[in-house]
Amino acid sequence: MRHTIKLAVLLLAGSILGGACVSSGTFEAKEAELATTVKDRDALKQDNAKLQAKVDDLNKQIADLKKQMDQVKAYGKGKADELQAGMDSLQKRLDELEKQKKIAEARAAMFRSLADKLRSMVDAGQIKVTVRNGRMLLVLPNDILFDSGKTELKPEGKDAIGKVAKVLATMPADRHFLVAGHTDNLPIKTKKFQSNWELSTQRAVEVLRLLIDGGMKPSQVGAAGYAEYDPAADNSTAEGQKQNRRIEIVVEPNLSELPSLEGLTGK
Repeated sequence: MRHTIKLAVLLLAGSILGGACVSSGTFEAKEAELATTVKDRDALKQDNAKLQAKVDDLNKQIADLKKQMDQVKAYGKGKADELQAGMDSLQKRLDELEKQKKIAEARAAMFRSLADKLRSMVDAGQIKVTVRNGRMLLVLPNDILFDSGKTELKPEGKDAIGKVAKVLATMPADRHFLVAGHTDNLPIKTKKFQSNWELSTQRAVEVLRLLIDGGMKPSQVGAAGYAEYDPAADNSTAEGQKQNRRIEIVVEPNLSELPSLEGLTGK
């Protein structure tokens, strides 16, 4: 009888300890997931702040220029002919700054709109809305899209791309996107893929097809593969390689958003 009771106590203790281990492991995983979500949210806020800072800087330049124009007007009484060229130059610069301000404001508004519409995916770690090298990007980590060395989208990846397609399909018809495939620097050479160029390009095409199936117009989207040659992080670490294995959907600028080429000539 004593042996039976002792055995029952030991089994009960083992069960409790085992449950505690599982609970502890689950807690640590959730804690790590929360830390990643907070980090992504902070990055999103920083990108939004950079865009807003551009708008604020243009506002300051416009204010300074208007002040200069007022000073020139005050100084130029009686010298209108002499200073008219200077005033015309200042007005031209003011018009250009006003145009840049409108573009910057529209860009910041579009960034916030995309971030808001994709908020649930951002919080779930399925996508990042960011700005890199002056380009607005939607970044999907490779882990949720493809298995290593494969181009077939996983169920989780199909679900994520479907959600993105619904959002991008609501964008204006003149807005274009580029699906860019990226890999880490680990070489691949198989019968199907001779290098990371073929792998990254085929993955981009697979995502493009699913975006079109999800409602995007074929005329609005293209695909390209960059292999390992446009890294977002350092390939010398495992974490850096993980970040580099990704699909980016680039929000391409319209012609009206590009810098003015006036004054440039080509031969």
